[in-house]
Amino acid sequence: MKEIKSILQLYNSFKKSGEKCAIAQVVRVEESSYRREGARMLVFESGVFEGGISGGCLEGDALKRSQIAILKQQPSIVTYDTSKENEIGVGLGCNGIIDVLISPISDNSATLNMLQKCVSDRDFHVISTVTALNAELDAIPLGRSFYYDRDSASLEDCQHDGLRIFLQKKIQEVLENQKSKTYHFEEERVKASVFIEMIPPQFHLAVYGDNYDVYPILEMAKLMDWDVSLVGNVQKLKKENLQSVKNIYPSDLEERPKLDKRTAIILMAHDYKTDYNNLQQLIKTPVPYIASLGPRKRFDKMITEFESTGIKFSKEELNRIYAPCGLEIGAKTPEEIAVSLFSEVLAVLSGKVGGMLREKSGPIHDRN
Repeated sequence: MKEIKSILQLYNSFKKSGEKCAIAQVVRVEESSYRREGARMLVFESGVFEGGISGGCLEGDALKRSQIAILKQQPSIVTYDTSKENEIGVGLGCNGIIDVLISPISDNSATLNMLQKCVSDRDFHVISTVTALNAELDAIPLGRSFYYDRDSASLEDCQHDGLRIFLQKKIQEVLENQKSKTYHFEEERVKASVFIEMIPPQFHLAVYGDNYDVYPILEMAKLMDWDVSLVGNVQKLKKENLQSVKNIYPSDLEERPKLDKRTAIILMAHDYKTDYNNLQQLIKTPVPYIASLGPRKRFDKMITEFESTGIKFSKEELNRIYAPCGLEIGAKTPEEIAVSLFSEVLAVLSGKVGGMLREKSGPIHDRN
């Protein structure tokens, strides 16, 4: 999501200049690649760009090809095979086949509007893009994208009836599996490949605390461009350190953050009673990660006290509470603890267990 926001920011800053641009997007990956399907870069004809499609080894060539696409005003697919000798990117960490769709952005293009919708609210969004075609059709040209409206369960502006029905069915699979995927459509003499991209909302971090050790947490969240909410006595904190906090909730008022399954909570009030009361309320939310700062014996004391008052957490609820919290990396300072915490949060929200990649069997990234 951070990359999409950066692309939109650059596009809007150049809009008045009248300079033409194109978007290069990774739409297919076989074997190893630094970036996965969905990675984008926006390129202007002057060479200014934002985003990326690799670790830096393909961007230069993609920039030149994007400038050609802008000049011709024609989309194209570029295939990079970084496993071959003398191929661009070989020996630079990539060892796979990468298809990149390069699409010029015209004045009436809906692509940027679709991306704007994706950053406008905390919901899952779906964009379907035609990445291969065996014939030129006005209804489904190469590079054409269609936005899926979840309220009406319909694909916007898709004029080909067969493709629209096919994609609306496949989109349900993507939403159910929470994973983008390329599908192949065939009807009569028409064959097309379509990349159905699911774009989830930003991760949301809700911090319940107001001591100085929240600053590294907020800085880390800013770097990762997460939505951030802070609950506490803001009078104790420096205002200049709260610039990146989207929502601030004074602890003496009733209003609290809106929490969902893309939210992680960190309880760090350093006051036992405050953390205890917050945990009692927050365990009722759908949040998959609740961190309780402090040693295990502090949390064990909480559980014992809850049980003495007739409150017993279920196994599912206890599994969502991380106490002690963070990955074991030897963290001691507030900054190191922030790294430990964020590593664990990202692992949990991504459905991973954490650990060293060299101990992992199989590829680093999931593959279709």
